[in-house]
Amino acid sequence: MTVGDNAAGANAPSRAFPMNPASLATHPALVCAVLLSCSNLFMTFAWYGHLRTLEDRPWWIAAFISWGIALFEYLLQVPANRIGFTVMSLGQLKILQELITLIVFVPFAMLFMGATFKLDYVWAGLCMLGAVYFMFRT
Repeated sequence: MTVGDNAAGANAPSRAFPMNPASLATHPALVCAVLLSCSNLFMTFAWYGHLRTLEDRPWWIAAFISWGIALFEYLLQVPANRIGFTVMSLGQLKILQELITLIVFVPFAMLFMGATFKLDYVWAGLCMLGAVYFMFRT
């Protein structure tokens, strides 16, 4: 299945990427990517932000706060996947989400958590680009 194929199958109408830049901004794949990026930012804070901000609190307090943050993540992630599934396969959605995770995580790790940049981030990114290629090729 390619980006232009509808996940519902061969009988469903195909939605190829539009050529008009104005309509590209409303294309389901782009809307999905933007929503997944925002949801991933919430989830990254829910998963890892407590390591810096709540380190002196019991784990269960961090867990409840993380669940509260994760609610906002799900309010973005669920519609993103439903929108994206109209033009992408399940595998394509998953690889897109993993690529977005890496793109969000590296700046988070460096800017919020104080991690230093490593070449391992570059190698991981190149591996992810390879995965994107294989999942989206026609």
